[in-house]
Amino acid sequence: MSAAPPVSPVSRRWTVGLLLLLTFVTGLVDAVSFLKLGQVFVANMTGNITFLGLSVHPDAEVSPASPLAALCGFGAGAFVAGRAASLAGHRPRRWLGTAFGVEAGVLALVAWLTAGGILPVSGDDTLATVVVLATALGVQNGTVHHLAVHDLTTTVLTLALAGVVTDSQLARGAQPHRRLGSIAVMLVGAGTGAALLSVSVSLVLALAGTAVAVVAVGFALTGVRRT
Repeated sequence: MSAAPPVSPVSRRWTVGLLLLLTFVTGLVDAVSFLKLGQVFVANMTGNITFLGLSVHPDAEVSPASPLAALCGFGAGAFVAGRAASLAGHRPRRWLGTAFGVEAGVLALVAWLTAGGILPVSGDDTLATVVVLATALGVQNGTVHHLAVHDLTTTVLTLALAGVVTDSQLARGAQPHRRLGSIAVMLVGAGTGAALLSVSVSLVLALAGTAVAVVAVGFALTGVRRT
């Protein structure tokens, strides 16, 4: 018999709010990766799979290197998150606080390294930056996957958008507030990231790291979960 999935240590409302904040982070970081690091996403892997397929066409002008790097980094981060959930999921405060704390630390480190010019954010030498960011977002997605909150994956919105339409009142379904919220929040995150890129890449990454740190503290220190 398989073990029961980990349960959020905070209230349902807090859980939804914190996962929506992570969805905002997804928009921020993918704005950096797509607009500055080349045709690549570090959070939404569906796009990278598509880019890999397109790269076989000689006129596509799509390099397979960055999508492959992102997929490898993301997979490594998700693997680590899965192991952490297996080992510490029975202590959700420590598990979630640590997992998102690590992600926040990695994002803050990348912000600092890019500000100092140690990690490049343009040109042909951005693969290391892509791998590190994708690993951090792999940790996020792997952790959220094991938390298993309905309609809140923090990344993939295709099913959320389909659910908004098929479950709408016009389709005689339930009101899809979480799905609409996740779509809107990711849109705002991507727009915010794109706007702030004119100031600094490091600023966007620092904002993302700060937001994830808030999530880590929220899961680790907020009140006892109530149903």
